[in-house]
Amino acid sequence: MALLEIKVNGREHRLEVDATANLLTVLREQLFITGPKVGCETGDCGACNVIIDGKLRRACLTNAMSISGSEITTVEGVGEKGALHPLQTSFYENYASQCGYCTPGMIMASKALLDQNPDPSEWEIKEALSGNLCRCTGYVNIIKAVKATAGSTSGQGGEK
Repeated sequence: MALLEIKVNGREHRLEVDATANLLTVLREQLFITGPKVGCETGDCGACNVIIDGKLRRACLTNAMSISGSEITTVEGVGEKGALHPLQTSFYENYASQCGYCTPGMIMASKALLDQNPDPSEWEIKEALSGNLCRCTGYVNIIKAVKATAGSTSGQGGEK
């Protein structure tokens, strides 16, 4: 066991973890943060996407101890208490989810893109989402939702 110190969604945590545990396991089983989903566990589906120190990462492939001292954002940390993030609103308004299983990972990949590039082209959106699998929507409405959010210079999204 090892001591892990991380900040998740703005909150500091000190945890005893198995030194070989991945971040997804720590988030779900020790912190009870269930937005990042268990999908393929091989980094292929994007269901476990989180943002670590400003960069999109797969929680299933990230050794928890390797990011001690880092700041992690999960879908639960997107937006404000009581108010959806513009991406979340856009996903809702554009019918960008059906079963919802991939939605947290899609939101995190989209947020990471918009934080780096507030006004991406459709090709850049497709490229940013290429590591995420969705079996329901066919991606059309997901891309539409990201495009509808793009345009803010802060990376938070908003109307053009």
